[in-house]
Amino acid sequence: MLERKGGEGEPPSRCRWRKVGCHCGAMNEFRLSKRLETVASFIPKGAVLADIGSDHAYLPCYACLHGCASKAIAGEVADGPFRLAQQQVEKSGLSHLISVRKGDGLSILAPGEADCITIAGMGGALIARILGDGKEKLAGVKRLILQPNIGAELVRRWLLDHGWELVAERILKEDGQIYEVLVAEPGAPRRPYRHLEAELLLGPFLRRENSEVFREKWKREIENWKRIIADLTAKGQSEAAERKKRELERKVQLVEEALL
Repeated sequence: MLERKGGEGEPPSRCRWRKVGCHCGAMNEFRLSKRLETVASFIPKGAVLADIGSDHAYLPCYACLHGCASKAIAGEVADGPFRLAQQQVEKSGLSHLISVRKGDGLSILAPGEADCITIAGMGGALIARILGDGKEKLAGVKRLILQPNIGAELVRRWLLDHGWELVAERILKEDGQIYEVLVAEPGAPRRPYRHLEAELLLGPFLRRENSEVFREKWKREIENWKRIIADLTAKGQSEAAERKKRELERKVQLVEEALL
């Protein structure tokens, strides 16, 4: 079952619409969170969008209302969010443009039906599983826009292993949480990587940009990993503990080198 949603290398021809002067607090079809607005900004103008795990269908409604997408499919696996998405699409007057469907992952799509897929607000392992389970549905898809809450390296690894080239990344902070957005297209999967091991973890574009939010995220991670290493050291020398300790020590080394 699906979990609930919570510069350099930038691809051309993306939707740049941003609502001006809207200060309402809640998300709706006119105003998205900063996280989802970043996702929407990468939808190519005129795309046929499939939003997987669409929740209230705010993203496809926004995309269709403001010219990012010509039409859309909103996919939900759970009854409650599925009904809420239907209600939102009807309320927005978009039933002629947005098809709301109930099903797991990419099972709601026919091959070639959408040319842009968004999957946002899930763990990286789940996003990779959805893509893997539905890989035959990716025929004709020109762009994937993926926003893992955790485990972005698992998504990058899946893209690398399955012929998808990472063409852009963004990192942002909203309400105290840090999010990454990954954009991929069919192409040369290794092209953006200069240091594969480090950049699968950190992101090739994000590592080179080295923004304040990027540095904040990885400084937090280093502190957490060092606490875990200390706990593992104190608990003894089992083979599993030693293996985990070495893995975390290697991650600390890679990140500290990137932050120099």
